[in-house]
Amino acid sequence: MSEKPIPQPMWWKNTYFWFAAILLIVGIVGLPFLGGPNAIRDPGQREEGGLVLIYWGGALVMLINGFISHRQTVMHYQEQQDALRTATKPESREEETE
Repeated sequence: MSEKPIPQPMWWKNTYFWFAAILLIVGIVGLPFLGGPNAIRDPGQREEGGLVLIYWGGALVMLINGFISHRQTVMHYQEQQDALRTATKPESREEETE
């Protein structure tokens, strides 16, 4: 029974990047000249300064997580491809004629 190879990793499939983009957009909406902090504040949340910066900080953390996780996924994919190439490589004959 053969194992199904994993698909090639694509950065856009990593949800960390999607969350980073969403948090960045929400932070932009919260800028004073667009919607202000009241546009992004949760219902019942107390008012606090720097709400936009908190969202942008979250976006930065998610972006860093995305890069780390994507790099790990690519490394795992390369290891699997190398193992697959090694396993399917025909045995080389080392016969020397003298």
